[in-house]
Amino acid sequence: MTYPNVQLLINGQWRASGSGKTIPVLNPATEEVVGTVAHATKADLDEALAAAEKGFKVWRAVAPYERSKVMRKAAALMRERADKIAPLMVMEQGKTLAEAKMETMASADIIEWFAEEGRRTYGRLIPARAPGVYQMAIREPVGPVAAFTPWNFPINQVVRKLSASLAAGCSIIVKAPEETPASPAELIRAFVDAGVPEGVINLVYGVPSEISEYLIPHPVIRKISFTGSTKVGKDLSALAGQHMKRVTMELGGHAPVIVFDDADIDSAAKIMVAAKYRNAGQVCISPTRFLVQEGVYDKFIAKFVEGAKAVKVGNGLDANSTMGALANDRRVATIERMVQDAVGKGAKVATGGNRVGNKGYFFEPTVVTDVPKSALAMSEEPFAPIALMSSFSKFDDAAEEANRLPFGLASYAFTKSAKTATAIGAAVEAGMMSINAFALALPEVPFGGIKDSGFGSEGGTEAMEGYLNTKFITQTGV
Repeated sequence: MTYPNVQLLINGQWRASGSGKTIPVLNPATEEVVGTVAHATKADLDEALAAAEKGFKVWRAVAPYERSKVMRKAAALMRERADKIAPLMVMEQGKTLAEAKMETMASADIIEWFAEEGRRTYGRLIPARAPGVYQMAIREPVGPVAAFTPWNFPINQVVRKLSASLAAGCSIIVKAPEETPASPAELIRAFVDAGVPEGVINLVYGVPSEISEYLIPHPVIRKISFTGSTKVGKDLSALAGQHMKRVTMELGGHAPVIVFDDADIDSAAKIMVAAKYRNAGQVCISPTRFLVQEGVYDKFIAKFVEGAKAVKVGNGLDANSTMGALANDRRVATIERMVQDAVGKGAKVATGGNRVGNKGYFFEPTVVTDVPKSALAMSEEPFAPIALMSSFSKFDDAAEEANRLPFGLASYAFTKSAKTATAIGAAVEAGMMSINAFALALPEVPFGGIKDSGFGSEGGTEAMEGYLNTKFITQTGV
């Protein structure tokens, strides 16, 4: 399959950058340049801003029922085109074809859910204190949105922001990732082909800091949505705060997994192996710190290692591969450094720990045991296929370790006790907790973190809140 040279979308037109400048796109499985993506200039951004301002005036006037029909058509197109889009994602990001197909198909579910939620942005009537007075709270779209998305889920991270924006009646400028530009471009093409008016959706690529520093303060932009690192998220939030812009921030995580003595160990290990090595561990909600109660510590590690060794690493386009390449050489260097640091501080490598081959950014599924809190990987987000194992004795010890870090995105626990499940769900400081399963990120449920892991939600009814203003209107009869 041929990888395209990806263009910008501005005011309904797919085109090159005004300067003609492009950025190379590398295949992480081969380290070869497979295509290019257009590099937006300031003039391109100005055109996108003007288009978004114009598009907002048009789209906000479209009835939610009609918006829903357009979005449903886009969802149908994503399903029809999934077999063509998924290989592009594999070539630019490195994940397996099965994962890429699943992500593409899941985007259609997300679009449809938001299409229906947009029809239910209800206001309310508030009882008045005097006769002849009507008091109403109505919901209005906040305005043009600037969305910034990462490379680990090229479609999923865009589709949540895009769908919520459109469902609320907002226009949007998407700054998609330069490393993985083709698959998000195909997502947006589905919306354009479905009939979204010109200017409502705009797509740009370029130097992330330059684009964010220009778009966020601009008076046209009224809302910012960002997914990425905590450090960058804090910087962008501060910039948005200077201009009183609303933000949704989905930032870093370091998810604890608490396995109690009474857990179904076989089930817990199977579920967590699949979750840990999905997308080569490059997932913000990836289980990372495994806190296993002493009575089942050795048994759980044995089962987990068995599962990790069964993972087949290879080119994502190979049907036999169950874990693809890391997205770039920086991820390989990071995991090597973290493994070496942990071992130097007394940890043991139970399996993995090495780069695979000398071409492509492949790394073995890795399990490190007896990891001390002082290890670098126990405090910094690895974002890689490494599982960190340590034991605990009492409930309070596990809760304390789970809450030690400033992150608070995803968390997991395994126990057969309803009492323990209720207690750990209450004790862990996180935006999401999944007990005895991996059941996060469905379109209809909240998705977001607390503390340094962000602000706001990208799922559930809560996701719409960031794209709507509440206006109070009181009317007295004359």
